[in-house]
Amino acid sequence: MAEKKIKDKYYRKQVDFFLLIQKIRLWPSRSGLLHGIKDITVQEHQARITTHCNESFTVRHSKRSRAARWLRNKWYFTLCRKCRIPEWKVEKYRKTHFSPHRGTFLRKETGKTS
Repeated sequence: MAEKKIKDKYYRKQVDFFLLIQKIRLWPSRSGLLHGIKDITVQEHQARITTHCNESFTVRHSKRSRAARWLRNKWYFTLCRKCRIPEWKVEKYRKTHFSPHRGTFLRKETGKTS
């Protein structure tokens, strides 16, 4: 079987933080572990995140937070063994670029039907 080539993805640098983590589905912990997100529930300026290793925590909406910077700069030390993040997902994350002048804005989808 031929392997699929993963294309580079581009997102705007100051994109909405909750939309970004809903799209990427990864969370860098303070200890440097990269966790996979199982569930995210957003309530205005806070979100409840549950990882695949069943850790749950609340995060505030901030584009300049430690987690937002770590996601944009791809700073992590190791992958969480309990979360079992697949290699294709890590490779896709490595191919993601954040630029102030290029990329998708990740806007909220409206419920419009035509």
